[in-house]
Amino acid sequence: MKKQLTAILLAVLMVCGILAPVKAEAAASADDYRAVWFSYYDYEDYLKSADRNNAAEFTTFFRKVVGKCKTRGMNRIIVQVRPTGDAIYDSDIFPTSSYISGKQGRDISYDPLAIMVEEAHRQGLGIEAWINPYRVSFNTSYSQLSKDNPARKWHESANAADRRNVLSYNGQLYYNPSKPEVRNLIIDGVEEIVRKYDVDGIHMDDYFYPSFSSGNYKTAFDAPEYNASAEKSNGVSIKNYRRKQVNKLVKGIKKAIKAIDPSVVFGVSPAGNIDSLNSKYAYYVNIKKWTNSTKFVDYIAPQIYWGFSHKTAPFAKVTDRWSAMVDQSKVKLYIGLPAYKMAQPSNGTTKAERKELKSKTLLKKQAKYAIKKNADGIIVFDYADLDKTACKKLAKYLKKTY
Repeated sequence: MKKQLTAILLAVLMVCGILAPVKAEAAASADDYRAVWFSYYDYEDYLKSADRNNAAEFTTFFRKVVGKCKTRGMNRIIVQVRPTGDAIYDSDIFPTSSYISGKQGRDISYDPLAIMVEEAHRQGLGIEAWINPYRVSFNTSYSQLSKDNPARKWHESANAADRRNVLSYNGQLYYNPSKPEVRNLIIDGVEEIVRKYDVDGIHMDDYFYPSFSSGNYKTAFDAPEYNASAEKSNGVSIKNYRRKQVNKLVKGIKKAIKAIDPSVVFGVSPAGNIDSLNSKYAYYVNIKKWTNSTKFVDYIAPQIYWGFSHKTAPFAKVTDRWSAMVDQSKVKLYIGLPAYKMAQPSNGTTKAERKELKSKTLLKKQAKYAIKKNADGIIVFDYADLDKTACKKLAKYLKKTY
């Protein structure tokens, strides 16, 4: 019933001229990729200003969002639609997100993602749906999850194996990456989005496994599953076992997407420091495997959030390493740029970098360097920072370049 009401409401909005139909022309091509991340907390401005939180208000809000993206030289927007095991869209699998409804599980009278897709395409922008795969909540309170949340249902199950599908660690709740039921749930969620919405891509961020320590990485979190696994019996380390779990998910997502619509791209945005990604204590992603194959991702978008003068991860050096990694690969490389750090000198680790972060031209210089190193595009974090002077300077460069 909710889907039917949403469809009727969208039709009424189009007739009234509030929401225009999708333009026929294609959105941004993969070879001209200038994107911005629109995070879950970017919806807060809408909720603060909305009187009734309805389709007309949300359309007006997002129309302005898309307009600003275009003004800043962007041709693609990556909207977070599943931040914590919830949904900023009409889902039959996950509860409505508190970031759009005010309370998890509370119904709203419209479908935010349907409107975002319509409005982005109407103004000629590509749009991707951004999901966080494993994070369930920022705290460990199951009672704060809605009763229809799959995580809560598993936690309250009489079956002990089901209860292991959700894990509490370091003050947060996570889906257990080692459980096939979890993997199927996440893939089903992706399939739901691709089937229901005309998105141009599915995007995952860098939150895979949480960070462990040298003292607990062999005993914490999904260690019981590892200890009972055939991999351990065959001598596979827990590091490689965990990498295998993430590989299964990533490969499964891409396969599911392409079976529905081969034109929908799938990308992952890992942390920028390759050495950190290779750690045996965190992430457990196999970026080398992903970039040497066409079975995992269409693009990789490392978050290179440092200046050229950073002490341990200078922008140029890190970008060079990523560029070399994908040099002979069919996987696209998009570089994540740190707009959120601009004009925030305290974030620098050296005096030189602190000076860089005050610069009005740093983002422009970074984009220029990335393109020089054959990156296929850039992504700016975050939408809320697009009014900063550095983003305006970047926009002038992008418009001139493209």
